[in-house]
Amino acid sequence: MTVYRDDYGIPHLRAGSVLELAHLQGRVTAIDRGRQLLVERLRSEGRLASLAGPDEVEWDVFARRARLDDTARRCFAELSGETKAFLSAYADGVRAGGIEWQPWSSLGVFQVHHILFGTFPNKMWRAHVERTLGSSALSWFAIEGPGGSGSNAWAVPGEIAGDPHRLLELPGVYQQIRLACPEFDVAGLTFPGVPGVQHFGHAGSVAWAITNAMADYQDLYIEELRATPAGLEARGATGWEPVVTLHETISVRGADPVAVDIVETARGPVISFGDAAGDGVSVSGASVSDGVSVSGAPGGGASGPALSLRTPARVASDLGFDALLPLLRATTADQVADALSRWVEPVNSVLITDDTGRVVQLAAGRVPVRDDRNRWVPVPAWDPAYSWKPGWAPMDRFDVDTAVNANDRRPDTEDHGIDFAPPGRARRIRTLLDAGVPHELIHMDTSMPAESAEAGRHEAWRSAVARALWDRPELKPLFTECGYDRIFAPWTDPHGRIGHSLDGVLLGLGLDPAALVDPASVEASPWGERHLLHPIQLPGQEVDFPEVRLSGSRDCVLNTSSVTGVSDRCLRGPVARYVWDVADRQRSRWVVPFGASDDPDSPHFLDQLPLWTSGALVPLITDWDRLVPEPVPELVPELVPEPVPELVPDLVPGLVPQEES
Repeated sequence: MTVYRDDYGIPHLRAGSVLELAHLQGRVTAIDRGRQLLVERLRSEGRLASLAGPDEVEWDVFARRARLDDTARRCFAELSGETKAFLSAYADGVRAGGIEWQPWSSLGVFQVHHILFGTFPNKMWRAHVERTLGSSALSWFAIEGPGGSGSNAWAVPGEIAGDPHRLLELPGVYQQIRLACPEFDVAGLTFPGVPGVQHFGHAGSVAWAITNAMADYQDLYIEELRATPAGLEARGATGWEPVVTLHETISVRGADPVAVDIVETARGPVISFGDAAGDGVSVSGASVSDGVSVSGAPGGGASGPALSLRTPARVASDLGFDALLPLLRATTADQVADALSRWVEPVNSVLITDDTGRVVQLAAGRVPVRDDRNRWVPVPAWDPAYSWKPGWAPMDRFDVDTAVNANDRRPDTEDHGIDFAPPGRARRIRTLLDAGVPHELIHMDTSMPAESAEAGRHEAWRSAVARALWDRPELKPLFTECGYDRIFAPWTDPHGRIGHSLDGVLLGLGLDPAALVDPASVEASPWGERHLLHPIQLPGQEVDFPEVRLSGSRDCVLNTSSVTGVSDRCLRGPVARYVWDVADRQRSRWVVPFGASDDPDSPHFLDQLPLWTSGALVPLITDWDRLVPEPVPELVPELVPEPVPELVPDLVPGLVPQEES
């Protein structure tokens, strides 16, 4: 086993077998991203507050209620023997690098990145809109929500390029890596904590990339709960049913433990209790009047209905990880597509090209078959009309000459969702692609340059218009209590939602924005002075981050998003950029916003930031002789034969998780 590095510290791994390679990937990830792995594992287990304190209680409550760790264990149990061995070898490698890890931890971490990436929070928002403004107002907000994506991908024969958009986190959500063994040699982007290469990969003769298909695959059900001498029951389609109830305690660093009650109905885990938190319903033998908060966090009670979450992964005990190894072994477009036929969630739009010049477009994942209203709002659990039907919606797959995916409504996705992005980005990319514009220039295309005072004036005016709408009497009902827990505020806060859907709200109300705010009254200043990169840092990490002025905006190909009316700072944007060249892999290139390491003292912590900001890319080095080999670190002796300790304490200086009470 050998670890090679390029000038940016990107790991290129070589091993004699698939399992040796998985072990090496786990060890190297523990070395390069150990702090991040610790945080993400604790998130998946609902135990981050034991490390980071009260600020993380809301997440831990949600993770426990949504049963992320239990789902990870169930999904692992249903995997093929080969995939289990693959995940187990990776877990052994992570542990050898000094981080506690279980074979199912990778499944839990994957859920952390995607449970709120879906559509169910938008249904909470639409229910609030329908309740306060009426169903006619739903169309005003019919635009990609704040938890959505701004991802782009485009393909021509033999080349794929693009840039996924997510929350900008430091360290980054994606890790650049190359994995080589006698069976395959694949370079791509992986989630730290997950073996293989999932969403973006180049295997030599074939390459693939994804965008969010904007499919609706998560449902919310309004649950009616009642206490009986035999325990808690929920009203289902055939009458009252027993439910699973658990009572757990969350340890909180520097504060008292927090009790959380967990309820799972036949539909799924109850993630928001609403009125149930105030009516004395008994959960696990304790009631609200006994001092146990059903909502989990102090003051977290709400006034809305109890809502359960139903997802394909929980229903089928399958996240699609049996696709990982076939994906790595694929050498043709059809083999990539066949591998992704096993995918579950999130539902992706996939572009593939191979050395024959084929370009294949498909949707990958599982979308339930059910009533159309399920897509819009929470639906009554007791009404059989809203139950899931057997099977899954069929996914399209077809050859194309060229393709552009930008979360927009397309033939392969339109039947699967309602929250699509406006078509502007896709149309602009198509225009540039047809004109022969280089991929790097398409990545950076924008009408909002950082140095432009006019761009700054335009966005300042739109923010002023959005704030003027906050005080409109027609919208005042939106600002009443929505009834959901605080963790869902990014999706349910009217201030942000009005900004996200500004044009639709203005059209719905029949208002002229210039009549609300005179554009000439807004002072001009360069857009980049306010549109600053503002990554979310790991708990306990306080890096003195440099000022980075950004071009771009929500509606541009360079989709550096901010929330109109709320803040001009950029929290979402391209979390990677890539150009995959199948004819000559050495012409491929890639970049991430920050660097290969999560250690602030490493030279590779922020060394890609200047490239990312300017639109430059790092060459993908494929010649092993041009890479620098480094010795594989020795195993931590005490971690091999003995049970793995909770963590290596100095991974996050001064922070050690508290034990569960």
